Amino acid sequence: MDSQFADRMSSVHKSFIREILKVTEDPSIISFAGGLPNPRFFPVSEVAEAAQKVLGECGYAALQYATTEGHPPLREYIAKRYAEKGLKVSPEEILITTGSQQGLDLAGKVFLNKGDKVIVERPTYLAAIQSFGMFEPQFLSVPLHHDGMDADALDRALSEHQVKLVYAVTNFQNPTGITYSSSKRREIADVLKDRNVALIDDNPYSDLRFMGEEVAPMKAFLGDQAIMLGSFSKLVSPGFRLGWICAREEIMEKLIVAKQAADLHSSCFAQRVVHQYLVDNDINSHIEKIRAAYRRQRDTMVEAIEESFPAAVEHTRPEGGMFLWVTLPEGISSLELFGRAIKENVAFVPGQAFFANGGGENTMRLNFSNSDEERIVEGIARLGRAINSMMS
Repeated sequence: MDSQFADRMSSVHKSFIREILKVTEDPSIISFAGGLPNPRFFPVSEVAEAAQKVLGECGYAALQYATTEGHPPLREYIAKRYAEKGLKVSPEEILITTGSQQGLDLAGKVFLNKGDKVIVERPTYLAAIQSFGMFEPQFLSVPLHHDGMDADALDRALSEHQVKLVYAVTNFQNPTGITYSSSKRREIADVLKDRNVALIDDNPYSDLRFMGEEVAPMKAFLGDQAIMLGSFSKLVSPGFRLGWICAREEIMEKLIVAKQAADLHSSCFAQRVVHQYLVDNDINSHIEKIRAAYRRQRDTMVEAIEESFPAAVEHTRPEGGMFLWVTLPEGISSLELFGRAIKENVAFVPGQAFFANGGGENTMRLNFSNSDEERIVEGIARLGRAINSMMS
């Protein structure tokens, strides 16, 4: 029966997180597992007004087929936002995608043949492993430190292997929450310059900084060698499934062909509604509300961990984003801990799912954005009991 299917399907598995989320549908379970924005900040009434305006003013066009590249005013808006961060980007260098996840899929289609080598962080974003994995590459994992990818290890990997892509989440990394320092970005750019390799800078969380200083995107250090991914999921709504990929013209031409073959174009109605919402509302004010809430939730989780977890347990202290990373003592399995935690009615993501080449058995990812402070305190207390019972 398996002979019916493509060989690639045997090496790519279901999303570990999606499977875990099925377990957490029970409302009695406090879940730190999903990478979910807090729905309290979805601008429901404002989006309703934007949708009504779009249908009233250009309903026929909004419900018709559209160009693959995306709604021109939305692409212009994104280019303007980049300009505000000091990056000169043309709207023609921006392709609207069905979530930034599609950007990974399109990059895989454009760059990867079976057996090609892709460098990823250790640990890395689980869905990137899954998305690139469809094209049957060989993953090379480079250690991730508190300030970013190990530049020396990256240099060695590039010297020893013919690499097609380097993939990184440089701001508030998923899963660890760490951010690449400015000096680390410069080091990595120095390693990559003059090498025929592209860096995919996956950056859905950059606007969610609630402490510390903003750092320029990798494109500011690396120029056209950097391919940028962005998303409206964390700022407006994940339900729209709208993101974008930004790349130089030569790459963009290939990406457009790949997208035409995939879905013709992302929802033009959703694009027009999001653009109308952005035009009619103060997005920076909206972002500040999200930042303030996530800062409180992050601080609550950090304080609860330090109160409830054993001293031997380590954790990151993110300056933004939605996640923090926990490292248990060697020999303590987070997968086994998950079973105990569910009995305590609390859930997380065991860390080994984020390692492309194995490892991470004693790590786990916690999401702080989708729970209020009261549930965070109670959930971390439950998780602390499970950890203490294992370690004793």
